[in-house]
Amino acid sequence: MGMNKNTVLAWATFIMILVGVALIALGAFRYDDVAGWGFASVGIGFFAIAWVFNALKGRV
Repeated sequence: MGMNKNTVLAWATFIMILVGVALIALGAFRYDDVAGWGFASVGIGFFAIAWVFNALKGRV
């Protein structure tokens, strides 16, 4: 089973969503100070990049 470019982008999107959820969860539940805001904002950035990867499927 070979992986074409759409499959690679789908896996990249899935992994980025998982990492984004993990970072937001760290920011929400682990850190109560300013570091929590940083983790959450980076997690939202991961969601944005995953959205771009999802939009690129079929176009690259």
